[in-house]
This record gives sequence, structure tokens and C-alpha cells, in this order.
Amino acid sequence: MRIRVAKPDDAPGVVALRTIVYPYQVRGVESTRKMLAEPPPEEGWTAFVAEVDTQVVGWVSAECTGSTSTPDFGDISLLHVHPEHRRRGIGSALLTAATDHLAPLGVRRLRAFAQPDALPFARRHGYEPSRELRFSALDLNPAPALPDPPPGVRLLPITELAPRRLYAADVAAALDEPSDVPVDSISYESWLYDVWDNLGLDKEASTAVEVDGEVAAFSLVKRDGDRMWSDYTGSLPAYRGRGLARLAKTVALHRAAANGVRVAYTSNDESNGPMLAINTRLGYRPVAAEWSCLADLT
Repeated sequence: MRIRVAKPDDAPGVVALRTIVYPYQVRGVESTRKMLAEPPPEEGWTAFVAEVDTQVVGWVSAECTGSTSTPDFGDISLLHVHPEHRRRGIGSALLTAATDHLAPLGVRRLRAFAQPDALPFARRHGYEPSRELRFSALDLNPAPALPDPPPGVRLLPITELAPRRLYAADVAAALDEPSDVPVDSISYESWLYDVWDNLGLDKEASTAVEVDGEVAAFSLVKRDGDRMWSDYTGSLPAYRGRGLARLAKTVALHRAAANGVRVAYTSNDESNGPMLAINTRLGYRPVAAEWSCLADLT
């Protein structure tokens, strides 16, 4: 076994591994390849793989978190090991590689995510559970019933929006998103990379809701084949309580289903009651749980 920096040609193996461990996480080979070839603009982003006999059996990525004003905060994301290669020290080696990468960059507080059966591993390495996330799935055969938009409401694919308009709406909607740290420092360059220029973004299915010429709500779809990820559904504070986020998500699901998507996945913080209620009404069912876990880097 060896730990090394991930490279673009690892993309097929990385996606195959993720499909086994996290079948509810949707990211295709080409978008993964691009991420490895052209890393995100956040300072210090990197990824490591664990390799056994040329097979990718483990993955982790690490970055200084650029979406928050909280100083010295870093994320260790999607640390996972193939089930047949666990309990051999691979997970610990990947975590050490990620931590050693972030320490010289000034990170002092770390967040990682763990499935419930991995919480003992997290605690052994100094991480304490913080927030629970629910992952849910929706069979799109058939898609949820499509309501008529209220008077004065316009539905449009995001192809009809200038990117900066959607960026401004995304930033405003995310300010009170439940999280361990505030999501209040998303740069336009980072947003372009992660959202608008992401090869998986389905801009025809992703839907915005306009009210009086203003973007009031939106629902973004990232796709890999016949699977999709509801990347983010939000509404601006001034327009909440009017059903616009649910309307945007319902339309996005319909458009995705009409173009061949068969199952939709999403995740929500367990404290996000309004979004969980929307997903329940749409027919989503829980399929997995994860915990965010926090640790000090000393």
C-alpha cells in the first residue's frame, strides 16, 4: 500500500470507489478528472489516494476552507477506504497525509465527515461529532406532480441567467445555511469553479424562479448519467414562505427526469426543517446519515 497525491488518470478509479462507499454521492469521471487536473481555487486544495497493486482503494481531499470568514479553518473531505481494505491502517494514513498538508498552511481547526459506523475512528483521531446530515433519494419514475406557478412568477433554466445574477442569489441564500461555520465568504471565482463551470452542472434542468425581475429562488442539478445531485436549493430571505424553493426544485426534477435522470439524491442538515419538509413532500426517502466532526490541529 502507498499513499500518493492523486492525479487526473485516477479519476475512473476514484469514481468507482466512491460509488461503492458513497452510492448517494454523485460526481462523474470527467468532472473528477478536471478537478484533479485543474484544482479548485481555494488555497492549498489537494487530494491523496491509497493504492494497492495499482488499484485505488482509498481517497481523501483537503483544503483551507474559502467559503467562510472563520479564520484558520480547513476541511478534510470524503475520506473513505474500500470495504475489502479496511482495518489495515489505510484510513489513518490518508488522514495523516491530509493533516500534514494543512498544518503548514496555518489551519488550526478541522472538519471532516463520518458515516455513523466510522465515528469511533473519528473519535480515536481527536474528532468529535457536531452536526448530523441526512442523505435522501427520490425515484423519478414518475417525477413529482408539477404545480402551476403563481401569478407574476417566472420559471427559467439557468442558461437564461447571467452567472453573476445566480451567484448573487446563491450567496444571499446561503448566509443562514445550517453549518459548523458561517457560509459567508464565497468568492465569485470559487463559485464559478464549483458551480457554473462544473462539468456535471445540468444548466437546462437547473431552474431559477424570478419575481418582478429578481431571482427569488433556484434549484441546481449536477448530473452523472441517469443519476443527479440536487446541489443546492435555496430562496432569498425576502421571498421565503411562499413555496418558491419547492417550486424551483419540482421543476428542476421534472426537467432532469424528462432528459433521462432516474434517481435524484440530496443532503440536508438535520436542523434544516423547512428543506427537509420540502423533500418529504416531494417523496424523498432517507438512505444514509453522516456527521460533521470537528478537531483542533495542534
